[in-house]
Amino acid sequence: MLFAVIKSLLGRRASGAATEPRLDELSDEALMTRYAGGDQKAFTLLVTRHQGPLYNFILRSCRQPSLADELLQETFLRIVKSAASYSPDAKFTTWAYTIARNLCIDLARKHSRAHTLSLQKPLGDDEGATRQDILPDEQARSASVDHDRMVFRDRLDRALANLPEDQREVFILREISGLKFREIATMLDCPVPTIKSRMRYALQTLRGELADFASQSFDADEASEMLP
Repeated sequence: MLFAVIKSLLGRRASGAATEPRLDELSDEALMTRYAGGDQKAFTLLVTRHQGPLYNFILRSCRQPSLADELLQETFLRIVKSAASYSPDAKFTTWAYTIARNLCIDLARKHSRAHTLSLQKPLGDDEGATRQDILPDEQARSASVDHDRMVFRDRLDRALANLPEDQREVFILREISGLKFREIATMLDCPVPTIKSRMRYALQTLRGELADFASQSFDADEASEMLP
């Protein structure tokens, strides 16, 4: 009888004990806090969750895969360096994308002047010819069997590039990186209605620029590949 009572009490204690959530069930903020406390696996999971969306955001900002790779690494490096000062009250995605955005802005400032001079530099013995004159045109790229897809991607890239910077940034953060309007507002230090207004104007412009493709039919995989 005594053993039965003890066994019953032990069973109740075990069943009533709270089980610690699995690492992949924790929020980004909880993972960052764990990493700041020395849990390396928490940081690995954060990288797994966010490296894809962050890379897409950076790539659409700098438009060069090699630079996007470098900036992505630098973004996570800065996250590592700032781990000790991270506050769990701050949303991780907003914090991380702010770091990435600032890196992209710094890069654009450094390279805009150098890029312009490089394109205008004469090429060898071709008097008057510049690097800009020999950039591949749309006709040269259109021989692929994926012609329509290529043209769509080119048109979309040019349409995004021609958007005002504030509209393009909101569109990328919302549609490509998946941030909520309030997160974007916090990141850009703007009211939510302003962010929504920029998004609305961006969508209106893009619909007009891509109207020729309204009749195109793409499956889910193709559509995800073609979106920036």
